[in-house]
Amino acid sequence: MTRRSFVKTGAVAAAGATALSAHLGHHLVFADANAKVRIGVIGCGKRGAEAARACAKIEGVQVTALADVFQDQVDALKAELKVANALVGFDAAAKLLALKDVDAVLLTSVSAFRPQQFAAAIEAGKHVFLEAPAAICLAGVRMVQAAAAKAGEKKLSVVTGLNGRHDPACIETMKRIRDGAIGTIQSAQCYSNVGVAEPVRKQAHASDVENQMRNYRSYVWLSGDHICDRHVNNLDILNWAFNALPDSVHGLGSRQCHKGEEYGNVYDHFGIEYAYPNDIRTISMCRTIEGTEERIGERLAGTKGVSNGRGVIEGANAWKYDGPKVDPLVQALTDLVKAIQTGTPVNDGQAAAESALTAVLGRESAYSRLQFKRSAFEAKCTQSLLPPQDLKLGPMPVKPPAMPGPYVWEGFPTGEGGKKK
Repeated sequence: MTRRSFVKTGAVAAAGATALSAHLGHHLVFADANAKVRIGVIGCGKRGAEAARACAKIEGVQVTALADVFQDQVDALKAELKVANALVGFDAAAKLLALKDVDAVLLTSVSAFRPQQFAAAIEAGKHVFLEAPAAICLAGVRMVQAAAAKAGEKKLSVVTGLNGRHDPACIETMKRIRDGAIGTIQSAQCYSNVGVAEPVRKQAHASDVENQMRNYRSYVWLSGDHICDRHVNNLDILNWAFNALPDSVHGLGSRQCHKGEEYGNVYDHFGIEYAYPNDIRTISMCRTIEGTEERIGERLAGTKGVSNGRGVIEGANAWKYDGPKVDPLVQALTDLVKAIQTGTPVNDGQAAAESALTAVLGRESAYSRLQFKRSAFEAKCTQSLLPPQDLKLGPMPVKPPAMPGPYVWEGFPTGEGGKKK
């Protein structure tokens, strides 16, 4: 285990104890390996359904409540899992978090809503599965960081949906890299190049907000663009390997193929150079263009060898993982349940926030075509894509795709690398 993959925030169980006497709100912290863990699902779309089904594969877990903005998504999962408590609407998440028969929540809603829902879940004393990306803007990243710290204080477990953090092949590979198996990392690359795009499928009588939420990956205000939505998993491997965040970023991107409104306002490709400490340059690529060759993965090149970060090391210390292969989603949820039952919290919250920040840095550099330091961005950016608390189904004009030159991130200091327009 590495410092940033599984942060132990304190042992809370005595031998033979069945539960702690302290309550966090109305939530009881477990210390019983046989206790039933009751799960609430917030966000019942495709990923929420996958996570809920994964829970069915874990002994000692019961899905007791569902919440989603849309009735049809709740109804489909309710019928499949035979869950009695199903809540609908923009206030459904808050209502679910107030339930006493929910010990942990799966935050699998649209990406933009996760920071606020995560903060509310920790405040309510719930353990959390936090899907990636944890946030899509700097304001959201800060909210996730604060909530993750509070989770540590409350001894609540937070497990991330980043697909490497609970994969034993990745965990063992990173341990070996930290122990010097490939020497000092000199360069790295990561890729999420896929040959498929997801055009918007509108419902004729639905409002703008409903159509955009149902097609959230096509809209920046909901997904953060595909560098946040998909590529965040690959960027996390780089952060994990370096045990650091990039110091600076220089990016590009555009809509080369998907120019029509049926693709929302996201880019179809990004190319980012991230400079990690000691000026180690890395390259990040992501693309969603039909008919193009797919490449998904990572490459870490050191002074003694090369690794894919996910089970293979080549060079002087050649090695290949031959342990059990797992479904990362099932394993992450299994680890969450075990942490709850044994009273031994784990907390992936800061790693989830850092990977999200890395993706946001790349997007904002690509949108503006500006090179800047992370420290300057964190100090001066005022951008927030957090949805308004009073959001309702209704009109929502679509902003045009970002145009490099006129576009700069909110709070950008005039005279430092570009002219604000």
